[in-house]
Amino acid sequence: MQQPLALDDDTEVAGRKGHSIALGKGLRLAFENTREGRAVLYRGDFAIKTVDLGDKVARKLFITELMELGANQSRLAEALGVSRQTLHNYREIKAHFGVPGLIDGYRLGDGTDEKQQRARHATQCPPGNKAQQVATLRAEERACTAAAQEALNFSFEEAGRTQEVETQDQPFAKEHGWEASRYAGCFVYWPTLVARWRWLELVLGHCGAGWRIFAVFLLMAGRDIRSIEQLKHVRAKEAARVLGLAGLGAKSQVWEWFYTVARQGLAKGLLEDYCRHQLRAGLVSGWIWFTDGHLLPYTGKEKVRYSYNTQRRMPVPGRTNQVTCDGSGRIVDFQIQEGKGAMKQWILDVGDKWLSELPAPPVSVFDREGYDAGFFFRLVSAGKPFVSWQKNVDAKKLAAIEAQRFATDFTVNGKCYSVFEQPKEFTITDEQGDTHTFKLRHIHLWNRSSNRRTCALVHADVALLSLEEATRAILGRWGASENTFKHLQERHPAHYQPGFKLVDSERQDIANPDLKPLEKHIARLRKALDKLYKQLTKTPPQTNKDGTVRGNSRHLRLQETIAGKEQELEALREEKGRLPERVDVSTLQNYRSFKQVDNEGKYLFDFVTASVWNARKQMVDWLRSYYDHDNEVIDLFYAITHCHGWVRNSAEAVTVRLEPLQQPQRRAAQEQLCRQLTALGAQTPLGKRLVVEVGESPL
Repeated sequence: MQQPLALDDDTEVAGRKGHSIALGKGLRLAFENTREGRAVLYRGDFAIKTVDLGDKVARKLFITELMELGANQSRLAEALGVSRQTLHNYREIKAHFGVPGLIDGYRLGDGTDEKQQRARHATQCPPGNKAQQVATLRAEERACTAAAQEALNFSFEEAGRTQEVETQDQPFAKEHGWEASRYAGCFVYWPTLVARWRWLELVLGHCGAGWRIFAVFLLMAGRDIRSIEQLKHVRAKEAARVLGLAGLGAKSQVWEWFYTVARQGLAKGLLEDYCRHQLRAGLVSGWIWFTDGHLLPYTGKEKVRYSYNTQRRMPVPGRTNQVTCDGSGRIVDFQIQEGKGAMKQWILDVGDKWLSELPAPPVSVFDREGYDAGFFFRLVSAGKPFVSWQKNVDAKKLAAIEAQRFATDFTVNGKCYSVFEQPKEFTITDEQGDTHTFKLRHIHLWNRSSNRRTCALVHADVALLSLEEATRAILGRWGASENTFKHLQERHPAHYQPGFKLVDSERQDIANPDLKPLEKHIARLRKALDKLYKQLTKTPPQTNKDGTVRGNSRHLRLQETIAGKEQELEALREEKGRLPERVDVSTLQNYRSFKQVDNEGKYLFDFVTASVWNARKQMVDWLRSYYDHDNEVIDLFYAITHCHGWVRNSAEAVTVRLEPLQQPQRRAAQEQLCRQLTALGAQTPLGKRLVVEVGESPL
């Protein structure tokens, strides 16, 4: 007998609502009192199916149909008095054995003889406990996919510290109806980070309940709030709804969250897992990597190492953040270094660090700071391809090159370029005194729009990097084409350091102060000797009438003076050679030791800033598909992230509705982006879907 799919009459359930249980997805299950075991399934206010729960087979089929319709499994299990494991077994049995598996292999169309049924369906549905058979199949599937899954796992075991977080403290645990929030636009970062970067899983696994400070940093990075102190201007309740917090609390509570995580020293492990997942999941490119150092200034009173301010062209106290990005501007990895830092060593280290995750070494692109024949030789010897600007080019020689030699033409950002290349030979002598010679590709670049010429150096086969690709690589990072390093600071608080903690620096050596006066004295002697040499050449030797040299001539006096100065100079050089070039400040009097800013808090904040930046780059790429004006797409994205809206947190989903933008074309792009973010299927650890939509006020 075929079970009916719907009742003949569209009976409303106004009188039965007190006996029904909501199952989600608009489904509700009502139990009839007039007949024991009879249940009616409603969608909205209309009945769509009846079932006799006393029939074991009908009950199993009904349960699997409800799960296929999207019913909430926890509520369904509670309504029918079964466990969630039972529901899971029913679904798996049907998936592996079909409906016959649910009814023990019997089919009424093949007859009613039990022995014949067993013989006929012995292969399709073997006898035995189906739950045990499904468990065996699941174990086999897990064994087959273990290697592939292991590649995407984080460094912590299983769920890490997620189990430390109580249910009420989980992200978006507190349910509420529609509430207005002026920070609703920042919610667009959540679906991308959760679905693509597994961000909540990463943060909860490493930091447990400390995830709350990362949510606060997410708001700060997304809305360019440049310090925790500025949170006093934020509407705490409205922000908490968007961040998934029960409450944002006072400034002192935010600092407590921060120091609780910072004292655990988890920042570097967290960042390493994040960067590794990006590479393994293909979220960043492994072909061309741009590297540059960025000043993190220090304005305190303690004595720290000096970095270099390129804009002001002077050394200033601070640190250097060595940042590596891929060709699209997404941040691959970064390292905060004391003082001026060591960009050359970082370029070598970052390639070696992630080489196991890449099919081949990436092409390193860096500016003139890395121009050094010795460094080039280290890269060539290690088999690392690179592209760099040439330093100290001869403008007159470049201007004298015939125009017809620039044979390759192309356009970048509306500017016309012409290039050609030829080999350039380098010769260096290493510390052992051995001489090495190597060749690089020497690219001559002519910007026809500005009529300026310069040169670049390349170490990469033409098959890996053509002439045009190599030129685009160096142009894609500097000048008018620069995006990552220039715009990151404009849109996000890249310089903010939460919680300045100073510790003694490991580098306490300075240039020997005794050398400076010696060097000045040597310089004065050399200058005096130069003058004496010139006077000696202009003063001829004088002789007596008999041809002998006069004993008190000016020429003889100059020679004696020069000899004395030369002896003094030689003595000073010997004294200088006996002194060490650098000394430890702890061995000197009236010298303060160097301090170093503890980088734990900066790493935590920059981890969130890098996450927001990479998510922003991804969403802008999606938005370009829906908006024709490429020069306005970034402003459009930030307009969306600054939209006001409304937030609702239910048992099934966290829904954010944004105010629509006024211009029709912008609103269409806004709606399409929100649909794509919802389609990512991002879920919180509690299983709530993250939904973003555009519409009018629900209040």
